[in-house]
Amino acid sequence: MSAVAAILGSAFHTLTGSLDLTRVEVDTPWGMQPLHRVTDAERPAYVLFRHDVPHRLLPNQINYRAQAAALREVDCGALLVTSSVGVLDANVPLYTPLLVRDLIMPDNRLPDGSTCTMFEEPTADHGHLVLDDGLFASALNTQLRSLAHTVDAPIADAEVVFAYVGGPRGKTAAENRMWPRLGAQVNSMTLAPEVVLANELEIPCAALVVGHKYSLPDRDPPEDRAALADTLDRSRTEQEQIVRRFLHEGQPVPFGNRIFRFNDDTDT
Repeated sequence: MSAVAAILGSAFHTLTGSLDLTRVEVDTPWGMQPLHRVTDAERPAYVLFRHDVPHRLLPNQINYRAQAAALREVDCGALLVTSSVGVLDANVPLYTPLLVRDLIMPDNRLPDGSTCTMFEEPTADHGHLVLDDGLFASALNTQLRSLAHTVDAPIADAEVVFAYVGGPRGKTAAENRMWPRLGAQVNSMTLAPEVVLANELEIPCAALVVGHKYSLPDRDPPEDRAALADTLDRSRTEQEQIVRRFLHEGQPVPFGNRIFRFNDDTDT
């Protein structure tokens, strides 16, 4: 039976206490990767803590290939990737769960400078990822909207374009002005490598993000800090509710893209 999995970031530190998790270690060609199995789920379900537990890894220190390989090893058939994001579009609301529909990653590289691919060396299985459905599976996005409705944590109607802006430093004001001109609406220092590599391993992906600030040089931050703290807590709770429901009731979906392999006339 195929599994479902979620990659969680630093905003989910409280989720460890609300899920029944058992740590498992998966050996991969890129090193050992810890996963946490959800022991009370009917279908195999796993959590991957992006920055480890406790939080210790900067975005540039994450072993993205090991993570993707571990998810493939447990036969992940649907992957939900989460992130807190900066918002680059004044029309996109803060503190509201958002689904990602597309990605801007102009330089397809990992933080170490290598190409963002699982196909590092020539093998019989390497090939080109052909995006028929896109990096974010439309069927999985539809499923997540339905699951969010059951826990009264509605996802915003409009889906957003995500820009990968590698860390660990923050963006300059000039960079924050550039990204929206390229079509970006939200951004963070992670998420994109995870989704690209998982797709190369034919794992359908969706991304659930929440904006925690406007990354716009000319927009002032909210002044009411007390109200801001309450809103942040509410949005975090809503996002956690969706993740929990997905881990317990989510279902694998067909992979909507394909890998074109020159040595296989019936590319998958």
